[in-house]
Amino acid sequence: MYTLEPAREADILRCGEILDEGRAFQRAQGFVQWTEDYPNTDTVRADVRARKGYVIRSGGAIAAYLCVDFDGEPAYREIQGAWQTEPPYAVVHRMAFAGEFRGRGLTDTAFRLIEALCLERGVRSLRVDTGFLNRRMQHILEKNGFCHRGTIFYQGGARMAYDKSL
Repeated sequence: MYTLEPAREADILRCGEILDEGRAFQRAQGFVQWTEDYPNTDTVRADVRARKGYVIRSGGAIAAYLCVDFDGEPAYREIQGAWQTEPPYAVVHRMAFAGEFRGRGLTDTAFRLIEALCLERGVRSLRVDTGFLNRRMQHILEKNGFCHRGTIFYQGGARMAYDKSL
């Protein structure tokens, strides 16, 4: 059984390792979405302190790290296209899975858990962005009911913007 839980200070190093594994996995897939400098353990630490960092646990093991931000994303104010959903919304950033948990359909589980968290908080809209070359994530988003809404500019680059009404 998988659970979505707030990440703790004690989880930061392992979450940083999972992000590093995700960065290597991206490169193995033929694209670079995350740089060597971002995201990193400092990013995780900031997420945890802001209560935006989450882990997916299986037993005692951390299977995934992600940021779920209920404060919105300033980069999403300007979109070349149009959002389907209205604020309030939650944003998912920095989703990465530990290598030993890949290939188990965990992304579908992750989105179900995130959606349940959103609904518990009364948030009925979810937004995500991904790189143009990240075909795997594009497929996962579309399979999980997200619709491509246009292009946003995040951290100096163009990204594909998706949303979903819950």
